[in-house]
Amino acid sequence: MALFTGAGVALITPFNEAGEVNYDEYRRLIKFQIDNGIDAIVSCGTTGEASTLSDEEHTAVVRAAVDYTKEASPPGKKIPVIAGAGSNDTRHAAELCRELENAGADACMLVTPYYNKTSQKGLVEHFSAVASAVKIPIVLYNIPGRTGMNIKPQTMKTLSEIDNIVAVKEASYDFVQATEIALLCGDALAVYSGCDEIIVPMLSVGGLGVISTVANIAPRRVHDMVKMFLDGDAKGSAKVQIEMLPLIRALFADINPMPVKAALNLMGFKAGKCRLPLTNIDDDCCRELQKQMQAYGLIA
Repeated sequence: MALFTGAGVALITPFNEAGEVNYDEYRRLIKFQIDNGIDAIVSCGTTGEASTLSDEEHTAVVRAAVDYTKEASPPGKKIPVIAGAGSNDTRHAAELCRELENAGADACMLVTPYYNKTSQKGLVEHFSAVASAVKIPIVLYNIPGRTGMNIKPQTMKTLSEIDNIVAVKEASYDFVQATEIALLCGDALAVYSGCDEIIVPMLSVGGLGVISTVANIAPRRVHDMVKMFLDGDAKGSAKVQIEMLPLIRALFADINPMPVKAALNLMGFKAGKCRLPLTNIDDDCCRELQKQMQAYGLIA
């Protein structure tokens, strides 16, 4: 069974003026997401600035996400919390996954090893070792543009044969690859779009949903876009995707999550600043972001 079908949010981690995690605002953000129909919470991924969190902070944020999600969820509805836990150090990734499993995460999401990279054989051994360290499901995260490493479809097929490797967040922008994954893996590996610009195209080749950055500010529309497609209204879903494109472009006009944090601040949330080395977006980017948010009805 898939972890979720629909729209998952790659949630930001809010910081206060001192640069520490703002847990009150994190609770507010999670309630906003759930009140607007989000289907899964992804905590401490790229958009959540996991690379600047200590392991203690990382575990505490995921534990808070689990607690706040339970608190905000409607009675009888289970909204999974997927915890980012990737590393270019296999031992560290396994240890972190165990901590996050103990913190209550429903699954862990593992980005492809970066900087030292590896071979396809190394990817199989890396992900296999981490998966064997926990009982909860594993989501692979394939984003070659950030890591310099692509998980090839045949490698995904091999990994899909491991019982608790159940899904991939596919952010390669390669539709041939996405189609090949569907052909080789079938139902053994759920595919979620990792790119907001191509949610509907990914659904058209068998994707079950998206793990989305734009859902931070427009969760209801992202949820509705996916639901419309899965309910058979491909034309209506495509219309939402196309109308959202200028907003998505503005959100990625600078390094993620710098623009999305600025957008949430414009909406009245206390997202705070990013931790260094990320900085504030420049004035031109901010003006364009504000313009597109106004056009989309997110701010006055």
